[in-house]
Amino acid sequence: MDTAHRSYWEISEVVFGIPFLVSLGLQWLIPLALPQGSLRQALIPIGIGLMIVGLGFIVLARREFAHYSQSMEPGRSISHIVQTGVFSLSRNPLYLGIVLALSGIALVLNALWILVLLIPALILCHVVLIAPEERYLKNKFGEEYLAYAASVRRWLGRK
Repeated sequence: MDTAHRSYWEISEVVFGIPFLVSLGLQWLIPLALPQGSLRQALIPIGIGLMIVGLGFIVLARREFAHYSQSMEPGRSISHIVQTGVFSLSRNPLYLGIVLALSGIALVLNALWILVLLIPALILCHVVLIAPEERYLKNKFGEEYLAYAASVRRWLGRK
């Protein structure tokens, strides 16, 4: 296998975007929200914080890929494993950023369908995106990738 993904639907924008759009439709048709009150008001700044941190992960990950001239397009191979910047904290900072940002949007908008459909999106992310990427990196880089995977967690933190 010379790339992790070959189809243009095998991207985070599709894996997370479709459930997000469906959740907005469900929220409009069958609202699922917390009642107004102090808990609801407390969740708004938390949601804003999650959105900021999530967008930060996304921007920093894309910047790191650009710094090393690594393509994120399906069908393109990569020349080396990026292990610096946010990639030293997470093997999947783009996906982590998306999850944090969507969680924040759900809290700010009080649209709990977003959180509900984030669960199948995470499962799809693992099956469609992460597992093939990990196989590709293991096959292409062998011990270098295994050492990286042994030192940095899939979602967040160093081991």
